[in-house]
Amino acid sequence: MDVQVRSFFLKDDGRVPNNPDLPVIFYQNAYDGDPGPGPDSIRGSFSGHGWTNSWEGDVFDYHHYHTNTHEVLGVVRGTAEILLGGDAGERLELKPGDVVLLPAGTAHKKLESSDDFQVVGAYPDGMEPDLKERDPAEKAAAKNTISNVPVPEQDPVFGDDEQSPMFHKWIK
Repeated sequence: MDVQVRSFFLKDDGRVPNNPDLPVIFYQNAYDGDPGPGPDSIRGSFSGHGWTNSWEGDVFDYHHYHTNTHEVLGVVRGTAEILLGGDAGERLELKPGDVVLLPAGTAHKKLESSDDFQVVGAYPDGMEPDLKERDPAEKAAAKNTISNVPVPEQDPVFGDDEQSPMFHKWIK
């Protein structure tokens, strides 16, 4: 597995809080496979590392975020361009085998995708995510909740490996 890891912070854009303490982590080529890894393979990997309450499907085409939990998205098939962090945020091109680790508060939306685009999503310790949309009136309360979300015990891709990107980049 030739995994390329990139991380970046997203600033509060006035309408979504994003996460002031933890960066987004983008694992390119986290899973091998042609035409792509199966959903059971990704779900099993996430689950084996404590990221459960998984689902299969698409990414919403509007800005949304979760204040009470982090989220991981693993691409099963197809391609997509997603926007993270609000209108002036970071664009990512996703393909099968890629994984995006979103810290609590990170706004995300799909801009475009192939017809067959599919992801598996999951949450640490099976958390049940809340769903928030852009609303400046809720942002102050959201920031407080986001700051109290703990760092998970395991990286969704690398587990408890001490070399895990999450352990080196998600430090509170």
